[in-house]
Amino acid sequence: MYKEIEGVRVWGTPMENAVNQAVTCSKYGQVEQVLLMADHHYGYSQPVGGVVVYDGQISPSGVGYDIACGNKAVRTNLKYEDIKEDISSIMDQVAAQISFGVGRKNQEKVDHELFDDPDWSVYQQIGTHEHDSLKKLARSQLGTVGSGNHFVDIFVEEDTEDIWIANHFGSRGFGHKTASGFLNLAKGKAFSENVKGEKMEAEPTLLDLNTEVGDMYYRAMNLAGKYAYAGRDYVIEKVLRILQAEATFTVHNHHNFAWKENHNGKDFIVVRKGATPSAPGQLGFIGGSMGDYSVIVEGRDSAENVDAFYSTVHGAGRVMSRTKAAGRMNWKTKKRSGGEISPEQMYTGVKDFGVELRGAGTDESPFVYKKLAEVLAAHDETLNVKHRLKPIGVCMAGAGEMDPYKD
Repeated sequence: MYKEIEGVRVWGTPMENAVNQAVTCSKYGQVEQVLLMADHHYGYSQPVGGVVVYDGQISPSGVGYDIACGNKAVRTNLKYEDIKEDISSIMDQVAAQISFGVGRKNQEKVDHELFDDPDWSVYQQIGTHEHDSLKKLARSQLGTVGSGNHFVDIFVEEDTEDIWIANHFGSRGFGHKTASGFLNLAKGKAFSENVKGEKMEAEPTLLDLNTEVGDMYYRAMNLAGKYAYAGRDYVIEKVLRILQAEATFTVHNHHNFAWKENHNGKDFIVVRKGATPSAPGQLGFIGGSMGDYSVIVEGRDSAENVDAFYSTVHGAGRVMSRTKAAGRMNWKTKKRSGGEISPEQMYTGVKDFGVELRGAGTDESPFVYKKLAEVLAAHDETLNVKHRLKPIGVCMAGAGEMDPYKD
C-alpha cells in the first residue's frame, strides 16, 4: 500500500530528495496526480520512478533525455542445458557483434521503415539541417546499445530452465538531441543551441498539447519511441542468431515516455520517467541488478492499481549514486578514484551469483541497487509475477564510458 506525502502517492521507502522533486512537480501545470514507484530515486527535474498525470499538457523534462528507454524480453526455444557449457563464448560474441558505448555506430548498415515515417516532417519544420543531421545520426546508431545502465542479458527461468534474452536502452543520440532541442524551444532558444548547466533541480518544462510546439514534441517523442522499439528488435534478433534460437514469447515496452490514457472516464497525459505502464493484463519486464533476479510481471485489476494510474516500477532502483559507487573519472587517464565499490567486490559478487560478465563498471554493480523482491513487495496489490529470470550472461558498456543521460 502507498502512503501520501504532500499529495504525492509514494510506494516503498520514501527517498527524501526524490519526494521533494515529486512535490515540486505537483506545483507546476495542470497536474491531476503525482506518484512515486518503489524504485524511485533522484533524477533530472522529475524523479526516476516518478509518474505525473497531466490534463492537456506534456513535459519534455519529465520524459527526459533518454526518450523511450525501455526493455524487450523474449523467451527462446532453448533450455539451460543447451547452452550452459557455451555461455562464455556466447557472451564474447554478444560483446563483439553488438555496439556498446557512447556515440557508437552500428557495425553494419541498418534500414527500417520508420525512416519513411511521416513524423520526420516535424524536423523539417525546424530546419532542413536539423532534419538531415538527425536522420543521419539515427540511421548510424540504430541497433546500438549505449552506456550507463543499458544492457543485453541472457537469463534462465527459475522453474522451467527456459532461456530468455532481454535488453534495455532507448532512442540513443537521436532521442537525446530531440529532448535537448525541444527543451530549448520551450525556453525560447534555438533547437540546436548548445545549452550548458542544466540543473537536476530544474523546474518542470511543460508544453500544452494543443499548441504547435506541443504537438510537434508529441509526434517527435512517438517517432523516438518507434526508433527505440526498432533498435531493441534489432539487438534481440542479433542475439537470437548468435544462439541459433527462435523467440516463443515476447514482452516489450517503454518506461521513459508520455502516454495518452483514459482514467476514471477522463483523458490525461501520463508522463512516466523510469516507470512502466501496468494496466490489468499488461505484461512488463522488470530488471534487477546483475546480481539479482529479473521478472516478467502482469498488471492486476485492483483498486490500488487504479490509484497508481496503472503504473509500476521499471527496475530495482539505485541506493547509491554512480559517483559514490565508482568515484570520479579522470577523463585524461580514463581511471576513477574514490569509489566505495571496488572492481574486486563487483567481480566476486557477480561470479558468486553465476554470471558471465562483459563490460560494466562498479557504478552498475549489484551493491548499488535495491533488492528487486523488496521493491516488488511494495506493489504486491497491483501486479503478479509471472516469470522469475536469473541472469547468466550480462553485457554492458565498459567502465571507461561516460553516461550522457541525466536519468
